[in-house]
Amino acid sequence: MIRTTKNSISCIYYSIFNAGPEMDIKLKRIYEPSETNDGYRILVDRLWPRGVSRERASIDYWEKELAPSDSLRRRFHHDPSLWAEFKLRYIQELDANPGAIRRLMSIVGDRPVTFLYAARDPAFNNAIVLKAYLESALRDSSGTDLNAEHE
Repeated sequence: MIRTTKNSISCIYYSIFNAGPEMDIKLKRIYEPSETNDGYRILVDRLWPRGVSRERASIDYWEKELAPSDSLRRRFHHDPSLWAEFKLRYIQELDANPGAIRRLMSIVGDRPVTFLYAARDPAFNNAIVLKAYLESALRDSSGTDLNAEHE
């Protein structure tokens, strides 16, 4: 079930997916060394990052299906002037993939998780949007009608 919030960000009701009461999600460039406090490491990019071996990446899971589509990734190309449009379109892509969202939420649960991304800019990347999407789903789990539209 999906609902649209005032700021046009759609969320999925977390309790449907048996998520824990809190999510501990950190964001980190995959080029940074892994640390024990990273917890479960999930690569959230569609393409494997250049110059990083699978061994050095030390990932536990690669979630390609929830990465932005190739066309969206190419359109945005990390241009901050397109950030608002990118977020909106990426959220629409996430909304269209509830099965992958359910899978990711069950993986995340209440354990520490680090979303890994390759983008150079820590302020403008898909990991930020994906984290906010999942956290918003958790916040919006107050039992409200998820099919209701908010203006």
